[in-house]
Amino acid sequence: MATNEGLKNQLSNKQEGTRQVAAQNLGLKSLLNTPTMQKKFEQVLSKKAPQFMASVLNLYNGDPNIQAAEPMSIVSSAMVAASLDLPIDKNLGYAWIVPFYDSKKGHKAAQFQLGYKGYIQLALRTGQYKGINVIPVHEGELVKWNRLTEEVELNLEAATSEKVIGYCGYFKLINGFEKTVYWTRDEVEAHRIKHNKAKDKKSLNNVWKSDYDAMAMKTVLRNMLGKWGILSVEMQTAVTEDEKEPEIKDITEESNESNIIDYPFEGVQEEKKEAVLEQDEIVFE
Repeated sequence: MATNEGLKNQLSNKQEGTRQVAAQNLGLKSLLNTPTMQKKFEQVLSKKAPQFMASVLNLYNGDPNIQAAEPMSIVSSAMVAASLDLPIDKNLGYAWIVPFYDSKKGHKAAQFQLGYKGYIQLALRTGQYKGINVIPVHEGELVKWNRLTEEVELNLEAATSEKVIGYCGYFKLINGFEKTVYWTRDEVEAHRIKHNKAKDKKSLNNVWKSDYDAMAMKTVLRNMLGKWGILSVEMQTAVTEDEKEPEIKDITEESNESNIIDYPFEGVQEEKKEAVLEQDEIVFE
């Protein structure tokens, strides 16, 4: 194991005011403040990078569940959203950073999830869609639905209650092609249970628990676009990331020392510098 003296010698060639530390030893705020991370977000978002990184911290500070997640997983999830130029404010519904429990590693991590509004936004960016939407259908609004011809008739003024009985998606391309789909709530629920990775398949978790309708509309929209829509490379990337198994990625560098990043020490108390150096000894075993 490297000693403090040996470690300091190894870092002596670094630029004044910075040291190399293991990314996993830093909290989220410190991780985002490193030159390495700032550079990566600037490469993706340019001038919008500071505002986006601030939104990551706001999300983190306002959600105890995300605070319990491994910091690098939060950053890597945020980077996916940044690459798609989608906001991560969960109230907007474009994209979410969702914490989950990694049973293999015994701690919480974060995962990127695309919202239904994110799908709509990416579809509109292709320039191929004249219109696209998805809505919940309340009791009394459905007049007729033909599963074979996919003709649906709705009376949106005839709702008899707030109970949602299904979800309807629609798009029309600029070439005139249009598609309408309708899923009953039971069909959505069957799909959710089938793809639920929790031990209790019927359990509601994460966004399904906090905003069932948003996830249901996303399910209908994603299925519709996947079968009949025009998917740009950006949309294909989004779908792939959205469907990936949860995993923690280190996005610092593409090298054998990917967990080592520059950390600014200016203005940090000496005892805190030494604490970081002591923690970092494990990297150089």
